[in-house]
Amino acid sequence: MFILKKLFMKMVKINNYTLFISSLLLVLLSTTLIVIVEHKTFPTLFDGFWWVMTTVTTVGYGDYYPVSVPGRMIGIFLYIFGIGLIGVAIGKIVDGMTIFRKKRLEGDIVYKDQQHFIIIGWSQKAKFAIEEIQDTKKDIEIIIIDELKEAPLLGENIHYIKGNASEESTLLRANINEAKAVLIFADDSLGSDQMIDGKTLLVASTIETVAPNVHTVVEIMEERHIKNFQHVKVDEFIVSNETISSLAVRSAFRKGVSSIYSQLLSRSVGDDLYHIPHPDHWETYGDAFRDLLNQGATLIADRNDLTINRRLQEPIPTNAELYVVCDHETYNNLVKKGS
Repeated sequence: MFILKKLFMKMVKINNYTLFISSLLLVLLSTTLIVIVEHKTFPTLFDGFWWVMTTVTTVGYGDYYPVSVPGRMIGIFLYIFGIGLIGVAIGKIVDGMTIFRKKRLEGDIVYKDQQHFIIIGWSQKAKFAIEEIQDTKKDIEIIIIDELKEAPLLGENIHYIKGNASEESTLLRANINEAKAVLIFADDSLGSDQMIDGKTLLVASTIETVAPNVHTVVEIMEERHIKNFQHVKVDEFIVSNETISSLAVRSAFRKGVSSIYSQLLSRSVGDDLYHIPHPDHWETYGDAFRDLLNQGATLIADRNDLTINRRLQEPIPTNAELYVVCDHETYNNLVKKGS
């Protein structure tokens, strides 16, 4: 008994690669031997493999069993050593899954895929952003970066990395160089707008150093702070305070206007804003406007230019990015038709 205990303790200490190779060799060798020794009882390799697996996993259905002395010796060997070896291997797998789950929950991971979204700073706004991303494209991979003790949200394609986003090592763990976009949300817990935007500036500066080509969207509290970001490549700013205040005032002067903004900002309600490709037969903005109108969509912008409805006779440039307002079904039809 003492010898078996020492043997099992040594098995536990074996590295995973050796353990799994040993387990595989044990199963293959035992399968081959039992078929050779008792060919009448185990006519095929699959029959032998079935018996070996039911034996080492202690299931033991009893539909196959050796009848000769050599066959039973193989069975005894599997009872003593095989069950222990396979048991240790299964235990290692379970332990590995437990450790992986713990690391994932605590944000101790390194992400290696590409074309993912990185959200920096957890808040209710970040949660709504994730819901909007998933409404837009369900299979997109999302990385949340924050310093919370445990992941605020996890899913099949939602991951958490614990760390300071202003540190290069944290951003590299999120594979920021291969990300599709980074969204930096303001840290409302800091209190003053200056401190909040100051932290955002520090994070944006680090991103510029590590991954200057990644598309960066930054939420800031005050528009006047944008000038402080002039040395940092930020693709888009979302001005938090001004946006909310402006919407509140517009809603007070004109009832119901907020619902228009809500539709344009959410893909789950009413019509939405979509980017569409443009076919070659559209030569002018007027061609595009009339064709899209007949299909149930309204052309409103080329990139951030909202004046194209007054320039319908002008040709569409080759690098144009056209945006329309329509429902999701119309958008899908436009994409299928190539326009």
